[in-house]
Amino acid sequence: MPFFTTSDGIEIYYTEQGTGQPVLLSHGWPLSSDAWQVELKVLSDAGYRAIAHDRRGHGRSEKTASGHDMDTYARDLAELVAALDLRDLVLIGHSTGGGEVVRYAAQHGVGRVSKVITIGAVPPIMVAGDTNPDGLPIEVFDGIRAGVLQDASQFYRDLTESFFGANRDGSSVSQGAKDDFWRQGMLVNLSAAYDCIAAFSETDFTDDLVALDVPILLAHGDDDQIVPLGAASAKAAELVTHGTLKVYPGAPHGISGSFRAALHADILEFIAR
Repeated sequence: MPFFTTSDGIEIYYTEQGTGQPVLLSHGWPLSSDAWQVELKVLSDAGYRAIAHDRRGHGRSEKTASGHDMDTYARDLAELVAALDLRDLVLIGHSTGGGEVVRYAAQHGVGRVSKVITIGAVPPIMVAGDTNPDGLPIEVFDGIRAGVLQDASQFYRDLTESFFGANRDGSSVSQGAKDDFWRQGMLVNLSAAYDCIAAFSETDFTDDLVALDVPILLAHGDDDQIVPLGAASAKAAELVTHGTLKVYPGAPHGISGSFRAALHADILEFIAR
């Protein structure tokens, strides 16, 4: 399996397939590159070099308890991009991964990144505060932390209901999709899962969004129960210079079913522009 070692000695797993313009995908919490298996095939079949990594502490990457902050995640990504010498790079990030690719593109990616795509992403900032009254209360994230510490396995199973919108009438998400979320969640180091909650909820990406000078597609379901549209992509779209907000009616946070099919078509069209 392909690994590379970061400057602070952490082994990061990545997978790739296809040839052509590179497209790098960054996963959400508490998942891994396995969340992108369908997209890796769709992109490589369309003529792109599709690459996905397991964030430190997640999946097959080293189970480290250190470096679980967005600056380190973005630095890890920068080192992977440099190691593979990726240029004319398209970045795709879901949820936490959306924050990671935005910070990387703004702070490290000048001259390498050509486009950015976020899906249900956390920027500008999730937690409520004096400058972000529409955010989620800190108690929401304290509850996630408590759930992870008390019984991570059951917490991940329960989370799949709102993640995929399985608690909505007419949901068609399969038990297999929910089981796979649980499987990936159980691969993450508990300390990594715990500390990443602050990274995805309390990091302010406002300056990163303002600094972006490449086209960005902000994709978001309007029934996202994990990262609400109004406090996330809708606000981010107002901060970026070359942004396109694409809202998917009825779509949840998790990428599956008809949402996934529509998203794939929009991603391929956006990259080809």
